[in-house]
Amino acid sequence: QVQLVESGGGLVQTGESLTLSCVGSGSIVNIKVMGWYRQPPGKKRELIAGINTASGTDYADSVKGRFTISRDNSKNAFYLRMDRLQPEDTAVYFCNACMDPEYEHTCLGPWGQGTQVTVSS
Repeated sequence: QVQLVESGGGLVQTGESLTLSCVGSGSIVNIKVMGWYRQPPGKKRELIAGINTASGTDYADSVKGRFTISRDNSKNAFYLRMDRLQPEDTAVYFCNACMDPEYEHTCLGPWGQGTQVTVSS
């Protein structure tokens, strides 16, 4: 089972951009569906973006038009490009391979520590 580890978080100002990486411990070619999630302070983890080799990409309304999910099989990595960041995007960000990203119990790997994104106003 390929493990995914997220990285790339940091402290940015409102309006700036950041790209998160989700790198596999091995080849990600067989990962057909994965999701990016985030957990804001004091709130539950939520799905914000998903990528499916069969149906493409999907985004939560809160990030649609600002975030872009992608994959690079040659680098064994998924990415989340985040543009026009806002203070409400402050959260710990996670990635996971899932049968259906809408349902966390279908996710295949253990949840990692995530990567912290903090957006200052």
